[in-house]
Parts: sequence; C-alpha cells; structure tokens
Amino acid sequence: MALAAIPFGIAIGIAVGLLGGGGSVLAVPVLVYVLGQDVESATTISLVVVAAAAVAGGYRYALDRRVCWRHAGAFTVAAVPGIVAGTALGDVVSGSALVAGFAVVMLAAAAATWRKASASEPLDDDEPGHTCPALRLGRDVAAGLLVGLLTGFFGVGGGFVIVPTLAVALSFSIRSAIGTSLAIITTTSILGVVVHLGTGRTLDLELTLAMGAACVAGGLLGARWSARVAQRALGRGFAALVVAVAAYLVVSAAFLGGPPASS
Repeated sequence: MALAAIPFGIAIGIAVGLLGGGGSVLAVPVLVYVLGQDVESATTISLVVVAAAAVAGGYRYALDRRVCWRHAGAFTVAAVPGIVAGTALGDVVSGSALVAGFAVVMLAAAAATWRKASASEPLDDDEPGHTCPALRLGRDVAAGLLVGLLTGFFGVGGGFVIVPTLAVALSFSIRSAIGTSLAIITTTSILGVVVHLGTGRTLDLELTLAMGAACVAGGLLGARWSARVAQRALGRGFAALVVAVAAYLVVSAAFLGGPPASS
C-alpha cells in the first residue's frame, strides 16, 4: 500500500508546489477511494502530506521573496480556534456529509479564482520582492478563522480557500497568493495534525511516510515549474483542478453512497 501511494504523492506535491493548494483536494479522495483509508484517518494523513509538500514548495517562493509574512502570521493565529472547532465538528458529522460539504466549498473557491485569473493580463506577473498589499486585519482574521475551520473539519491545508481569498479579497497577484498560501498551509496543517492526534485519531505511519516523502519531491518540482508559467494560466489551472475533484466528490456523495467506511 505504501508503494502505491508514491506516484499519488508526487502528483499531489506537484499540485501544491505549482498552484499553492489543491493537495488536500487530491489527497483525501486518493486516500479514501484508492488506498482504502477511512475518512477520519484520511483527513489526518492528508494534513501531514500536504504540510510536507507545502514546506518543499514554499521554500522556492520564500527565496524569491513572494511570501507576505504579515498576512501569513495573521491568518495562522486566527486559524487556531477554527481548527479546534472544525475538528470537533468533524467528529460528529458523517463521512458522506463531509465529502458533500467539501465539494460545495471547493466549487465556490474555484469560481472566484477563475474570475480573478480571467480578469488579469496574461503577463501580469509581480516582480520578486514586490511590496505586499496592506494588512487588512479584519479580513485576514476572518479568513484565517474560516481556513482553520475547514482545516479541522475536512482535514485540508486550506490552499483552495487561501489562494482565492488572497487574490480576490486582499488584492494579491496570483503568484504572490500562491507563495503566501504555502507558508500558511504549512503551519495550519501542522496545527491540524496536532489537534487531530490529540483527539485520538490515528494514521498509517508507513503509508504517511511514503506519501509524504513523495510529496516533498513533487513540491520541489512544482515550485520550479511555477516560475515558468504565467499568472492567468496558474489561476485557471488551480480552478480547473478544484472543479474536477469537486465534481467527482459530488457524484460519489449523491450516487455512489459516499466514501467507503463512512459513518
């Protein structure tokens, strides 16, 4: 099972490094439907492997000074109570309901990202070391709480919400939103793992290590590729990825009885 996770881990890492998110929207379905994990274990493992990919991918963006650390800090601090609340809520909601709710949120985020990318000029790329948008504490805190709730509830790093929030609500360029998203994902995912394990959830250690190592390799590769892709293509690619996975989850929840081993 661990060997089977490696190619999926590489693909997930590439998605995270290239698009600043999307790792969790791939990891949870793969872990549940392909690798046979129950929903609760899958959400915990997802947080570990997404954190690994985010660290690897974010390193390149940090070197290029495309991470806005003030925004990342505000998001992370605000996310903590949301993670605790989301984890508690996730323990009392069925797996099918989790998947269906996950898909709805994904579609909304994809639509916002597509609109932002379509409104941008194809070559509207920010320069490394650009000045970050002004810190809007109220918006940053509200967005951080939401991301924390989703992190605890769905077992996601939150990139599929963070990137649209930064790009649309806080006027980031797509590329800067991706870099900052990776910094936020790293911390919120690690916090999510701590909370999940603290509530008694477990994970398959061999599977997690294999998939996590593969995600690191993919994350480094994805970040390298990202530097060669225009912002419009990055934004549209992110939106298309999220829509594809959301559509699959909607079909699963509505017609296939939800995820295996769901309660």
